[in-house]
Amino acid sequence: MSVRTAVVLAAGEGTRLHPLTHNRPKPMLPAANRPVLEYVLDALVEASIERVCLVVGYKRNRVQEHFGPRYRDVPITYVHQKKQLGSGHALLQARESVDGPLLVVNGDRAIEPSIVSDVAGAFERDAGPAVLGVIERPNARQYGAVVLRDGRIERIVEKPDTDEYRLINAGVYAFDSSVFDSIAATPRRDGELQLPDTIAELIDDGDVQGIRTEGLWADATYPWDILTVTQELLARGRVNEPEREAKSRVWISDSARVHDDATLQAPVVIGADCEVGPGAVVGPTTALGHNVTVGSNATVERCVLDADTRVGAGSVLIDCVTGQDVDLGSATACSGGPADVRIESSVFENRRLGAVVADRVQTVGEASFAPGTLVGPNATLHHGAQASGRVAAGAEVVR
Repeated sequence: MSVRTAVVLAAGEGTRLHPLTHNRPKPMLPAANRPVLEYVLDALVEASIERVCLVVGYKRNRVQEHFGPRYRDVPITYVHQKKQLGSGHALLQARESVDGPLLVVNGDRAIEPSIVSDVAGAFERDAGPAVLGVIERPNARQYGAVVLRDGRIERIVEKPDTDEYRLINAGVYAFDSSVFDSIAATPRRDGELQLPDTIAELIDDGDVQGIRTEGLWADATYPWDILTVTQELLARGRVNEPEREAKSRVWISDSARVHDDATLQAPVVIGADCEVGPGAVVGPTTALGHNVTVGSNATVERCVLDADTRVGAGSVLIDCVTGQDVDLGSATACSGGPADVRIESSVFENRRLGAVVADRVQTVGEASFAPGTLVGPNATLHHGAQASGRVAAGAEVVR
């Protein structure tokens, strides 16, 4: 049976990406100036999917208002997961919206159309109840590993304790409609219904085929991953803006204004209505979102600056991620990583990260961020203030 319907799981908050997800869901975070979810939908459309069901939940209006009823002429149906009770529970909400076989993808990972085609094609050839896409990655410990033998998934290793595993679950599946009954029959774990638990039960029955695939697969789990996802997208040229010169890897919107005395270092993308002042240096590996302003003699290197961010004259930002409507006054400084960063109850050592600055943060001037600083929305750093660690939403930091 051919697979022409896809269910996209896009209901999660992404708590490990705080403070960036205080005001929007994880799939709507920017990578190379587009929400991650756009790359997912592009992959589905280009793999000939004809209908999309989007499961939304946390801050769902941000998703629905952005995409509307259609994306690239493919109709979208929205299903609301009112409480985020796991990925299996999310998929179960789509039961009444799906008729026949379905593709299931995570909405928070940028993927290649070929991954979708590989999984759908394997399902159509095998005619079994489930196919799981498998991709090779060196950091299987972060995602959990799968053991593939003779084209079948033998087992899932949730928390590998050695480096011998290289294959991980790509988060792209194809199922027949019986998957909904399987999910409903799966025991809950800590009150949640997780899709991997259902898959583990199907594996025990020998019913899950695995297909090795490759290509773009970029996941943002932690704040610093926004930088690496953008780096991979820029390296692959997955950018919507026009390229200044062929193979230059410098993409500039037609409405952007870049001063003749400014320097753009590839790869870099300058979004619509941006302004880059004289003497400023932007890039490499940098994305300026819509209406970003970089003042004179400022340096912005390996950064992702979201819409309406303003960088004052003489500022230096390295390895930084900002939310929307951030106002960094003149001579703001962040020298970049490495840093030890606390996310929830874990400390991640030696991460290359400057500051993560959430929506509507303001620095008055000559403020500085220590490497690894996480700043909540609506915080203010007064003149000469120094921020480090975690700054709470709405906080005021003084010298």
